[in-house]
Amino acid sequence: MTGGFLPFVSAAFGWIYFVAWSASFYPQALLNWRRRSTSGTTVAFPFLNCFGFTAYFASNAVFYYSPVVRAQYAARHGGLTPTVQFNDIVFALHGLVLSLIVTSQYFFAKSLWGFAPSRGASPSRPILGISAGCVVGVIVTVLVVLFAPSTGDPAVDWCGLDVVYAVGYVKVVVTLVKYTPQMVANYRNKSTKGWSIWQILLDVLGGVLSVAQQGIDSYLQHDWSGITGNPVKFVLGNASMAYDGVFIWQHYVLYPERPANATEDEERRLLGEDAERRID
Repeated sequence: MTGGFLPFVSAAFGWIYFVAWSASFYPQALLNWRRRSTSGTTVAFPFLNCFGFTAYFASNAVFYYSPVVRAQYAARHGGLTPTVQFNDIVFALHGLVLSLIVTSQYFFAKSLWGFAPSRGASPSRPILGISAGCVVGVIVTVLVVLFAPSTGDPAVDWCGLDVVYAVGYVKVVVTLVKYTPQMVANYRNKSTKGWSIWQILLDVLGGVLSVAQQGIDSYLQHDWSGITGNPVKFVLGNASMAYDGVFIWQHYVLYPERPANATEDEERRLLGEDAERRID
């Protein structure tokens, strides 16, 4: 019974977290559209999401479809296959598309969306530096794989699997960095106005189910290399939950919603002083 039930639970968790995480991209885009502004938020979050989801989609697609990489993975993990599932690929592609849409609300705010002008709509130098560093890291890994001595054994050699890992780690770096500018912006504004809490609540749900699915899959294989062999998915779920906890604390405890008249004054302040009290 367990053999049939747990795979069903794993698949169900996978699609539920896919729906939750995918739905989490819509509240911010819709809130920006309703307010006709991106004030109170930073471009760093959607910009880095574009970068990260490109990497995440690429690494998941290779893990799922490439027989060469899957064979290399099996050589290092006792004949087991990667725990990446099809819903991971669909989620990554969907996240990339929605992130591009939200990023366009900053880059083309007035020309494309008709939004009120908002300063700080370009990524900061630190954000661009982190992005460039990730690209350099992947390139270095490719060069190592190409020129390192080979014994023909992927279990010990540098191989294509290491490049896939390097690309996947880009998403980890992005996840560890992308939330910080918005947390600082909320602190400086003493408000979460403009930042949708619904995207955070849905993100928490997705994180819990993502980690749970990976744990079930590893248990079914009787080997926890399902986690160690796919650390990207594991770190993403846990890191997002940790940051989401901070945003929930900011929204409901530190800077709770104010009366309507105070909210209107706050909206005007954010529109007028947007970039002066936040970072990218």
